[in-house]
Amino acid sequence: MAEARCREAWNHTSAVMALLANIHRDPKRGKAFKPSDFNPYEVKRGQGVPLRAGNIGLLKQVFVRRGKGGDV
Repeated sequence: MAEARCREAWNHTSAVMALLANIHRDPKRGKAFKPSDFNPYEVKRGQGVPLRAGNIGLLKQVFVRRGKGGDV
């Protein structure tokens, strides 16, 4: 129960922090902040693998099959 109270307090605090950061940011220099940017309890998800020419070639080998007459 104590952890839930801390999480709720951080949800509120991070929303206020995002609001203040967005008020004082330069809109030409980046994207808007989200409350999850300031919340230490928020689970950060990975961005995945960056796509490059080598990666796309691997994806084509695995997922694209070429056959006669348009067979998949």
